[in-house]
Amino acid sequence: MAISAAKAGFSVTAIDAFGDRDLRAVADVIVARGRHGSRYSPVQAAALAASVSADLVAYTSSFENYPAAVLELSNGRQLLGNPPRVLERVRNPLELSRVLRRHALPAPLSRKSAPAEAGDSSVRWLLKSRRSGGGNGVQAWRPGTQVPRGRYLQERISGTPGSLIMACNGKSAVVLGLTRQLVGEPELGARDFQYCGSLLLRCAGPAFPCQDELFRRCGDLANVVAGEFELVGLNGIDFIADQNSPYLIEVNPRFSASMELVQRAQGISMFDVHFEACHGRLPLITPPTPKTYGKAIVFARRSVTVPPASLWEAVDLADLPHPGERIEKGHPICTVFAEAQTPQRCREQLLERAAAVYRCVERRLKRAS
Repeated sequence: MAISAAKAGFSVTAIDAFGDRDLRAVADVIVARGRHGSRYSPVQAAALAASVSADLVAYTSSFENYPAAVLELSNGRQLLGNPPRVLERVRNPLELSRVLRRHALPAPLSRKSAPAEAGDSSVRWLLKSRRSGGGNGVQAWRPGTQVPRGRYLQERISGTPGSLIMACNGKSAVVLGLTRQLVGEPELGARDFQYCGSLLLRCAGPAFPCQDELFRRCGDLANVVAGEFELVGLNGIDFIADQNSPYLIEVNPRFSASMELVQRAQGISMFDVHFEACHGRLPLITPPTPKTYGKAIVFARRSVTVPPASLWEAVDLADLPHPGERIEKGHPICTVFAEAQTPQRCREQLLERAAAVYRCVERRLKRAS
């Protein structure tokens, strides 16, 4: 988001958990924690922001789960994004489910307590955190166990994971892109329900069943959610595609990870789109591109030390760590990008480039040992 804001001509100060090299190239950076420091939190970032002189403020993951931090962040500044009262509603899974069902839109069942033993045993449940993000901490619920405080149950829907990217003005929405999510890919060091990348679909080969009909229904879904919750700016919706129906899993009411793919495909600043939408001005629907654009997050399969930059930047990368930096197992190393004529080939290229990153950083580990 900071890079996109700089592209749009803004002078940027970024409060960030990593302080990667490509971020430092475009912004003044305040690192809220190092890779070995205390756990990063939006509360901590908002406190650090108090000393920053700025007219505007915007946030990304996972501020949507901390409305009080958003309130503090926006003190004395113009907020570009959804205010706390909107976040409190749209991030309530029970409220979200009620709204969708009132509009006869498909939605998984949600509940805050374990079902009675005499309930429908055919429903499979996932145990999720109310402060969810990136699929972390999601697990299958075991019947007969309690639902801890701060967590809830959501019906597990079989299908293909995806997300839609939309610009909203508080009343309606324009869908800017539809993505096929990469989740739990072992070739990327991810597991279970962990988000690890996206494929932006335009008019290339299908990545969902009944893809044309799915596009249409996603437009209907976007307008209902934008209007009911008064969303502004750029927002995302995670869904599971069951044939041609998008089952909404959660709303990401802020700038999200897949949006930089639209920027790459269209050659625009998505932060500029966000700024305009927050002021009520929605973009025109852009014509589809003939390619699929993809990104993948490469997670460390073991603890590694980042090699000199000249040894490992032969592929299209972002979120660049510093040479000599220690990255622990399970933490992100970097992001790789690809573009291809079909979703399948784009995914293959992403895995090939991730493998090149692993060869470089893990080969250095072997030499050091």
